[in-house]
Amino acid sequence: MTAPDVPDFDAVIAAAGRISGHVLHTPMMRSDRFDTRVGAQVFFKCENLQRVGAFKFRGAYNAISRLSDDQRRRGVV
Repeated sequence: MTAPDVPDFDAVIAAAGRISGHVLHTPMMRSDRFDTRVGAQVFFKCENLQRVGAFKFRGAYNAISRLSDDQRRRGVV
């Protein structure tokens, strides 16, 4: 089994450009109660507020946006 390709900085910037305007800017939130319980300051990225309720929308939209016209015509499951 091989490790998945890790995107470099330029790939991340390119993906951000592709999804810009199509994903919601979700907030970072904290919980004093949680921080106290774990003894550290923890930030939650609230991707559950994304259109489909998950962070996966970002990756899925990015992947679909990179498909060729022929690949799109064949569909995505």
